[in-house]
Amino acid sequence: MIELFKIVKGIYDHACIPHFDFVELSKDLIRTRGNKYKLAQHHCQTLRKYNFTNRVVPIRNSLSNHVVSADTVHTFKHRLDKFCLNQEVI
Repeated sequence: MIELFKIVKGIYDHACIPHFDFVELSKDLIRTRGNKYKLAQHHCQTLRKYNFTNRVVPIRNSLSNHVVSADTVHTFKHRLDKFCLNQEVI
């Protein structure tokens, strides 16, 4: 999750990272789960389904707005730890 945060915030060089698309939300659409900065999930049926991009997008989309809207890596880590402590283990 921390690597994905660094990719989305542009900390890494854009020439060597995977590309993520944000989901366009209309003003009429109200989300009750996850956050308002959702990433698009690309579906595939080959071995790419085990790729980094396809594994981390659903997890990031389930995080709250408070966690995803962090400005620094340190703040994101702290908020992610607090978020994970309050979740039930399935």
